Amino acid sequence: MELNVKELTESGKTSILVDTKVQISTSSNDKFFTCDVCKKAFAKKWLLKRHFLCHTNEKSYSCHLCNKEFSRQGNLIHHIRTHTSEKPYPCDLCNKQFSQVIYLNKHYRNHTNDKRFTCDLCKRQFSRKDYLNEHYRTHGNEKPYSCDACGKKFNEKRYLNKHCRTHTSETAHSCDVCGKKFTEKRCLNNHFRTHTGEKPFSCVICDKKFSQRSNLTQHYRIHTNEKPFSCDICHKQFSWNSDLKRHFRTHSNEKPYFCNVCNKRFSRQSGVNKHFRIHTNEKPYSKKFARQENLIQHIRSHTNEKPFSCDICNKQFARKGYLTEHYRTHKNEKPYSCDECGKRFIEKRYLNKHYRTHTNEMNYSCEVCGKEFIEKRYLNDHFRTHTGEKPFSCVICNKKFSQRSHLKMHHRTHTGEKPYSCVICNKSFSQTGDLNVHYRIHTNEKPLTCNECGKQFSRKNDLDRHFLIHTGVKPYSCDVCSKEFTQRSCLIVHYRINHIKEKPYSCGVCGKEFSQKRNLKYHTHEKPYSCEVCTKRFSNRTNLKIHRVTHTGEKPYSCDICYKKFCHKSTLNKHNQTRHTIGKSMQ
Repeated sequence: MELNVKELTESGKTSILVDTKVQISTSSNDKFFTCDVCKKAFAKKWLLKRHFLCHTNEKSYSCHLCNKEFSRQGNLIHHIRTHTSEKPYPCDLCNKQFSQVIYLNKHYRNHTNDKRFTCDLCKRQFSRKDYLNEHYRTHGNEKPYSCDACGKKFNEKRYLNKHCRTHTSETAHSCDVCGKKFTEKRCLNNHFRTHTGEKPFSCVICDKKFSQRSNLTQHYRIHTNEKPFSCDICHKQFSWNSDLKRHFRTHSNEKPYFCNVCNKRFSRQSGVNKHFRIHTNEKPYSKKFARQENLIQHIRSHTNEKPFSCDICNKQFARKGYLTEHYRTHKNEKPYSCDECGKRFIEKRYLNKHYRTHTNEMNYSCEVCGKEFIEKRYLNDHFRTHTGEKPFSCVICNKKFSQRSHLKMHHRTHTGEKPYSCVICNKSFSQTGDLNVHYRIHTNEKPLTCNECGKQFSRKNDLDRHFLIHTGVKPYSCDVCSKEFTQRSCLIVHYRINHIKEKPYSCGVCGKEFSQKRNLKYHTHEKPYSCEVCTKRFSNRTNLKIHRVTHTGEKPYSCDICYKKFCHKSTLNKHNQTRHTIGKSMQ
């Protein structure tokens, strides 16, 4: 059957009479009309006529604002709404508005969580069939759409169309604020939110807000622990496709990015950028922010301004959020708990970080040494050990550091700030690590053991110092007399007493000078160390440790001959001399 199609269409203000002969094939029951070009079938004749326009590439409708042409009048109407921002279809549940009813229907599925299309290979579900079809191509690595200009292939036509604009330099949409241009209106809309600070997409679980829907989709995977992207070689799974691509380079050893100066190759562009600073000695610290309030908060890291103070302990903070988190340390409030082991945390970020210890998720790896990290900031800190970069400097003494946390700890040496205090004896410390080690004095915990003799220690530096007894190594030697010492402090004391006769410690009452601080304490009868059980005081920590065993009954020193145990080493020495005639020279 041959159909003579005559249509009166409008293009701008000009009427065009289209006279086209379409060859139509009908089935035996006359229920379907088939296109002879692509064999696609339609139930109605007018649907076939409309479809045939895609073969003739005829575009009879043009926009009077931007001259873009369309083959259907309905498409022109939808397009004009991108200029007028008209959105006549509102959602009954959240009042969000849409320019087309099809977008509204797709949006409704976000409320109903309707995902009716399931992948047969990985069981991942989708709300739309076209999403499922696109997803199938990730399994087969199928890329049916290729660019005529450069030959690059894509698994979706929309990605090809977007890529083609990079060749034509087509940027129809520009930002009114900064003038930046974009190939798509949605990209402009996403960009514009960096100026307005608008975050219209919120997580229904934790209420965190995002400026882009794609960021929200990725964020949801933190809650669901969904990892839809898996490596074909080792089957490791990832939450994001970009992480899978990065991981795949560990198998292929592909390093597509290289330094123009020394030709060193990297698997990521970020690695080249960081490496290049070695050649340029560049320090790119002119940080930029999308919102004024973020800039204000950042400036406080330079000025050390802390306008928010705790009503309980007067500790000050640069941000109100930090103060809120700090209040929980007073209440011992830990509202976030791990579903795996039940461990509780003050902040959600600590819970997220802890959760990765169960999943063994290491998303970020170093291109230089291959070490893996659970967070990108840890990778950035680590990478500076390779580049030697130290971007954080002290405003008082100009000393530089590779990590901001190290700068903060150093700054306390100038201010004398000790924000961490022991709840048992109220002793304060400048670092939380020192406080944790101090707690072992009260608990008598000694987690570190000498592999040679089994003696236990509460601090690593005590174990390291002790181990020198077994090795006989004396790494510190005097420049004057070449005498060697196992500890640096012993070398300093030796140098003061025997060579320069320096006495830096003086009594505030009589003015007498001493070469060692402990001698001054003996002189002043100062006893700063007290027993937690009986409150007896001592002039040095060693005597306090010796005294503690009288309460615990601990006998850590045993005789190698008769295995008798003693509380103090001096008692053991005396026992050896009197019972086994072992002289001091044998000790």
